[in-house]
Amino acid sequence: MANFSKSSKRTTGGLTRWWWRKRLENENKLSPDIRLPPLFGSPSPSDDFNRNKEMAPYQYELPTTGAVSFTDICIDGTGSYTVALVEATTARANLRSILKEHKHGAGEKDYLRIIKTADGYLPHIYSIIACVTAGELSLRNSPVFSWRSTLSSRGFATPSSRTDVPSLYADLAFTLLTLAYAYSNLSSVTLAAIGQYELERTISDAERKAKDEKLNFAANLLARASGVYEHLAERVLPEWDKAIGATKTERPPELAKVVVTALAKLAVADANQLAIRKLMTRSAYDSTLTPGPPLPKSHPPTSLLGKLYINASSLYTSALSLVNAASPTSNDSKEVNAHLRHYLSDESTFCSAMSHRWFGVDAGEAPGRCGEGVAFLAWSKSELESLKENKLKLSVGKATKEEKAAKKDRLADELDSAKVFLKYYQKMNDSVHFNPVPSNAEIRGKVPEGRVAIQSKAYEPPMPCFGPTSEEGLRRQAEAVSLEEITGQDPDASGDGGAD
Repeated sequence: MANFSKSSKRTTGGLTRWWWRKRLENENKLSPDIRLPPLFGSPSPSDDFNRNKEMAPYQYELPTTGAVSFTDICIDGTGSYTVALVEATTARANLRSILKEHKHGAGEKDYLRIIKTADGYLPHIYSIIACVTAGELSLRNSPVFSWRSTLSSRGFATPSSRTDVPSLYADLAFTLLTLAYAYSNLSSVTLAAIGQYELERTISDAERKAKDEKLNFAANLLARASGVYEHLAERVLPEWDKAIGATKTERPPELAKVVVTALAKLAVADANQLAIRKLMTRSAYDSTLTPGPPLPKSHPPTSLLGKLYINASSLYTSALSLVNAASPTSNDSKEVNAHLRHYLSDESTFCSAMSHRWFGVDAGEAPGRCGEGVAFLAWSKSELESLKENKLKLSVGKATKEEKAAKKDRLADELDSAKVFLKYYQKMNDSVHFNPVPSNAEIRGKVPEGRVAIQSKAYEPPMPCFGPTSEEGLRRQAEAVSLEEITGQDPDASGDGGAD
């Protein structure tokens, strides 16, 4: 049996890759120093080099929090909420316990359990805020909640440090952050479980469909995370500011509106990359069965892929600008950690390079535009080389060494692909088409607008479980209004009112 290289064994495509290398060496004088990507199928310019390499969303370190007793914080003048406050304390204690277990426990992380526990606590904190706002509960003093910042440079460097943040809204904000972080991390776990199934030749249709659904699930988790961040930035933080008035409070960077908005853009950008992968699963499979040109009928239009990637790149770029604006270098406690900033920068450049690669292929196959294709592909190659020269800093937060290695492999493979594409179209243009190659300035003006594949999913806060805005509270208010209409008497005046 032939002794294939380790990279060839990964996709059982050693013989096919060897055959295509010999073909390109003979027909296109492919330089032997160009390493073909470790993928099954043809490395010809019309084949699909973007083999849906495993893309890992940014992974967050979850925060931890200190203990709190709402019976000590709140004053229940009527005694109506004694049991509710105990239940709220229990729900928060459950969240604190599972976050502590997550931080110190070994083995696989149960993010779904964390999501369910956070969802279980949120109706309680919403209820308490509503009761305090309505005057049905009062506070003994301004409550202070202890949470560990995981996005600040100081918090990232010293995991044991916690930040004291005042106000009930602070606890709500950190709980929503935890929920969104868990959504993102669950997406990563889901992707790791399905692997690069689109490259498996022997996978059944039923198995493929099941893994397609899991890929969709992973993308939808990121869309949900983005919606939670948007709700936090657009609703909760402004309400917090309104509640405290002119009082200024020190907040960790993850509670700054611009940073939360950046996280929303990051999550939906990651989701769009997964949507691109889903779009190409069938063509990747078809290409393993019939390697070589032309592209299979199932292959999505190259111009569409370019537009989808440029949209993702613009989202990462926008997020990076927001994060940098909120990161004063003179204060580590307010500066967003470098891991997140590197991730945004690198993914922005990577998606930009991928968009230019597909625009180049699209132009190279169009009559009279081969020179334009060469310019786009040279641009793509330059961007990928800049990432490689930057010591392959494709950070993925608190990712494992294996996940970071996968990121580096993805970059190396795409750089190899760009070299092969560029060499092919340069030869075609120099020998057949003779089109002028646009300058850098000219080709930048030819980049089209991006296109959205998936949008954030709006977050609907839960119905409070007690208090004036709960289902029971609204029912009582409706009954009180009906009684007043019938009798003409204010029900509160007769002593029958009050919140449950």
